[in-house]
Amino acid sequence: MSLPDFTDNEYQLVNQILLERYNRIVPLQAVEVELLRKPEDKMPTPCPALYWSELGAEFVVAKMGDQRFRCQFFYSPSEIFGTGRDVYDNLGDCVTTLLKLQADHHGTRAAALPEALTKENPAGGADDGNYLPPIVI
Repeated sequence: MSLPDFTDNEYQLVNQILLERYNRIVPLQAVEVELLRKPEDKMPTPCPALYWSELGAEFVVAKMGDQRFRCQFFYSPSEIFGTGRDVYDNLGDCVTTLLKLQADHHGTRAAALPEALTKENPAGGADDGNYLPPIVI
């Protein structure tokens, strides 16, 4: 079963949310991910997704069906985070919540990393001029 790609309106919505968050255009890439769409599924299903990278974090929002979205952000294969919600029925809520949690985590992560590490790895939270304040919903 082939799932429909993101619509032009969905692309525009995500682009607008990212523009509001970062105050500039953020390149979005159309990618494909494999997900178990239901807990009882035995085999993953290829799903269209949007990918972007910002401030050392990488983001994926997958389309699992009509008005069904799943999201996560990660820094490395050992640092992968979701929102605590398996499926969103509203793309705007999905992206906004993902960005809010990553912003909150960015601050927490920066405080937890040693200063020497953060200077070598600005994505780890050093004040490199790329800090954005937390998102308020």
